[in-house]
Amino acid sequence: MSIVAKRCGVKFIPPSIILIYENKNTSKIRKRVIPVRNFSQYSDCSRAAERLKHHVRHSIYLESVSLAQLERLHLILRDHLKGLSLEESLAARRRSDPNDEDLNKLSDDELNRRKAQMDELFERNRKHKEDPDFVYDLEVEFPENSVRETCSWDEEQSDEEF
Repeated sequence: MSIVAKRCGVKFIPPSIILIYENKNTSKIRKRVIPVRNFSQYSDCSRAAERLKHHVRHSIYLESVSLAQLERLHLILRDHLKGLSLEESLAARRRSDPNDEDLNKLSDDELNRRKAQMDELFERNRKHKEDPDFVYDLEVEFPENSVRETCSWDEEQSDEEF
């Protein structure tokens, strides 16, 4: 059975993940409600998402849904259980800029998760030799009138001090 997920969402009462998918064999669009059981405001969202993705009854439906997407849906459910509204939860997800975060302060599990996300982004943006727009030795000229950032290394000093 070939199934392609079209949309994902959450339902708060009872806590569930809603999946709208298309069955490629019959070309029908269907809706599946996947209950999230044994989940509280203290639950680990990444573990719950992984458990749901590999569940026997739901794995064929969730093949085309990324683990990161399932984890975000679980985070929204957890925020709701903590008493946050949907808008507050979504705003908190948008606010967290990964470039402003200090990776030295993260736990090992969270750091490995962030590294996996960075590796995935790198692989998506990477140019391969087989790509049609691949250029072997790309040289870029920057305009002379562009703004240059100054650096203490750029200051002229004599090498006699070393």
